[in-house]
Amino acid sequence: MLLIALPAARAQQPAAPQQQLRIAAAADLQVVMPILVAAYDHATGAHLIVSFGSSATLAQQIENGAPQDVFLSADYSYPEQVIAAGLGDEKEPTAYARGVLVLWARKDSPLQPLTNNTLYDPRLTKLAIANPDHAPYGRAAEAAIRKLNLEDKLKPKLVVAENIAQTAQFAESGNAQLALISLTIANSPHFREVGTFVRLPSEAYPAIRQCAVVMKNSQNRSLAHDFLRWLTSDAVQQNLPRLGLEPAQ
Repeated sequence: MLLIALPAARAQQPAAPQQQLRIAAAADLQVVMPILVAAYDHATGAHLIVSFGSSATLAQQIENGAPQDVFLSADYSYPEQVIAAGLGDEKEPTAYARGVLVLWARKDSPLQPLTNNTLYDPRLTKLAIANPDHAPYGRAAEAAIRKLNLEDKLKPKLVVAENIAQTAQFAESGNAQLALISLTIANSPHFREVGTFVRLPSEAYPAIRQCAVVMKNSQNRSLAHDFLRWLTSDAVQQNLPRLGLEPAQ
């Protein structure tokens, strides 16, 4: 596992061992958060308790009273939704990264070697994407399919998953031949071992602006804002490409 040895965002005494933050994180961060959790714990002594789901599901849970301190979405619209509901501690979301959409397939797939033109291959019968109604990467995949003029050809072949992690599982298990997933997942050691990927052209889909918001009712607001300052610090941002994300700016 890649470990980022990073300083805290600003000079401060280590957090008391009992200080904890509850973080609701989008599914594309499942392989990223353990690394960030370890680095933040090392930098501050604070412990992050992370739960994962599609951005829409997490936003709904927060609006229904789920006790979270920080919401890390895969886009900006769901943090905006939480803020509009009067639950955010900020007037607008904080951008912490930009997501990257890739095409992934198992190494034993007959569609190998992968290129962007593989989406046009007549042998393709099942393509997994995340649900565009719930997952920002699903919306990006849907937009890319339209941009590449493949909507009519691929719509009957789509296998729709609840979130981006499940989308990757569909392709890994053979329930789909290909998957449009996040670089964070495709770049993980496991998915590099069992498959390969190619990046979709960035102009093929709208920018995936991954944003965060601190909860107004958090009992650890100061620590939550410290975490966001750390996450958006130059030291962390410069390491994001190693984790499958691009810096926010």
